[in-house]
Amino acid sequence: MRLPNKVTPYSKSVIAWFPVILTSLKGKGMSPQKLMETLVIEQCSMGDFLDAIDCLYFLKRIELTEEGRILQYVEADPL
Repeated sequence: MRLPNKVTPYSKSVIAWFPVILTSLKGKGMSPQKLMETLVIEQCSMGDFLDAIDCLYFLKRIELTEEGRILQYVEADPL
């Protein structure tokens, strides 16, 4: 996983894909395959895609439906 540091700028890190993925999923669910096809147009590699999806799932910003076929954006709890 490429995280920002002295050698890797933010724009080349996995974290830079978070807003792109969340914007794509906001308001509608999407299959992982369809989401990947959308991001390939923007030059996202498969490794970066998987790392970003893993991180967003761990951070509870996205979720899989019960069938495990659709990724959905998770609205933040207003505290």
